[in-house]
Amino acid sequence: MSVVVRVVVLGPPGAGKGTQAMFLKERLGACHISTGDMLRRAVNDQSPLGLKAKKSMDKGKLVSDNLILELIGKHLSQEDCKRGFVLDGFPGTRPQALGLEKLLRNLDLQLDRVVFINVPRDAIICRLAGRRTCEKCGTMYHLVFDPPSKEGVCARCNGVLYQRSDDKEDTIAARCDVYKSQTAPLIDYYRKGGLLQEIDGLGNSDDVKGRVFQSLGFDVA
Repeated sequence: MSVVVRVVVLGPPGAGKGTQAMFLKERLGACHISTGDMLRRAVNDQSPLGLKAKKSMDKGKLVSDNLILELIGKHLSQEDCKRGFVLDGFPGTRPQALGLEKLLRNLDLQLDRVVFINVPRDAIICRLAGRRTCEKCGTMYHLVFDPPSKEGVCARCNGVLYQRSDDKEDTIAARCDVYKSQTAPLIDYYRKGGLLQEIDGLGNSDDVKGRVFQSLGFDVA
């Protein structure tokens, strides 16, 4: 098959979407569009769209789908996206998916594949609840998979390790519930459209990378 250059990466929180999106970016030479990063960059640049987004964010409101799609459309017109894109974190709902389809039609583009990284809920909770972050330098550890040499202390700067509020079990469970109700229905939507590639997300990032690359028809190297 031809090289896929327009890809959406789906999966529950903690599935490793961002990591796999970066692997795909490097392999394809395509741009990586993370909606969270894109919003923060637009706000920091104080662009007209960024200022609009900031108004919503400052009021604690979600940024509208239309504004996010406008930002994505602006990004897709830039030079670094001419060889395609890897979209990470969007769409998250069916209305967003429909909006993305309309945007791509207007740009005379279409999705090649949707990669769904499937990780069971109990594994997600284990992954996220075990994370610890250094309060000084931001280095991340995991109590099971990558523990610090000294409990509660960062090996890099001797800073104190803490658990972020969004890594606590009740918060993770709530995020998983939101994903199940809002984002998981996209799996069947894209499967019916013949775009979905479902990947086993268990194992280390290189294992998952191999499965993702194989599903898209090219070598890991």
